[in-house]
Amino acid sequence: MKCTGPSDCQKLALVLEHSLASESKTWKVPVFHDSTLKGTDISPFFYKKAVFWIGDLSSLFHFCTETFALAVNFLNRLLASVKAQLKYLRCIAVACLLLAAKINEEDEIIPSVKKLALQSACNCSPAEIVRMERIILDKLHWELYTVTAVDFLNIFHGMVMSKWPHLLNGLPQRNPSRHVAFLTKQLQHCMACHQVLQFKGSTLALVIITLELERLTPDWFPVITDLLKKTQIDSTQFIHCKELVDEQLMGFQPTNTVYIFNPASQNIQTHLEEKLPCHYPTVKTAVQIHSQARGGWPAPAAFTLLRAETSENDTQEVAVKWLAETGTAVFQLLPSAC
Repeated sequence: MKCTGPSDCQKLALVLEHSLASESKTWKVPVFHDSTLKGTDISPFFYKKAVFWIGDLSSLFHFCTETFALAVNFLNRLLASVKAQLKYLRCIAVACLLLAAKINEEDEIIPSVKKLALQSACNCSPAEIVRMERIILDKLHWELYTVTAVDFLNIFHGMVMSKWPHLLNGLPQRNPSRHVAFLTKQLQHCMACHQVLQFKGSTLALVIITLELERLTPDWFPVITDLLKKTQIDSTQFIHCKELVDEQLMGFQPTNTVYIFNPASQNIQTHLEEKLPCHYPTVKTAVQIHSQARGGWPAPAAFTLLRAETSENDTQEVAVKWLAETGTAVFQLLPSAC
């Protein structure tokens, strides 16, 4: 006799239920008042830079998107618990990322504290990072295993694909893994927006799914209604979040990024403009990202960041061509569902 277990939809519904309960216990976010974080000198501009910087470092060390989201979760909860000053924000951000990596990543790819301090160019000593780790652990009461917006996005996407798999039929050459990676890029972009901080990760993730379904199918409403019932998200908050996210994503186009290891950076910049544009007309800019251009936040040490407005295949060709011609080590960062 064949035994029947719960369906994928039922399993995901249980995961969602447990995740929502976990989120309600640990969710805490900082509040911005009069253009700064309440009680501090951290402005929305520098908060956004900190989140993007965490994303840059996460990509540099090949961490998965869940690690990035968990690091931002730690950052938000800490900033909501203490009156941190801007001069400590880099150290806080890099310590949050290291803690998140220890939760999510394999030991082999987690850099040593010394290497992290060097390659992140955070202007902190290894001892200062370790000390900040202990402070974060203390302020978060060691509650590190928590659900994030990226977790909810994966859950919601899995529920939609399990119940309505036909929704991706209209997207050429896009499988569910690539699709959720694309949505994750949108989510990461919104996580740096201080206006969106007021909403829980579950609300933000559901809004991202909703906006995508609106774009894909005229039959999106029953799908979202079903998910709203399961999450019990307040409709007023949901609509407000949706308006803000829609505004943030207007014109947003995730680009592929290539990191080129450059021990002699003065030489590589000379050749970038000479070689790459003639081979690849789609490459618009090749610039050395410095702290002034990033609002005082450094690019990873010993790396030149090449930003190219290309398709995924074009970026792969750029990386391979540059490696073949120069022997330079290239790390290409493509969307990954991890």
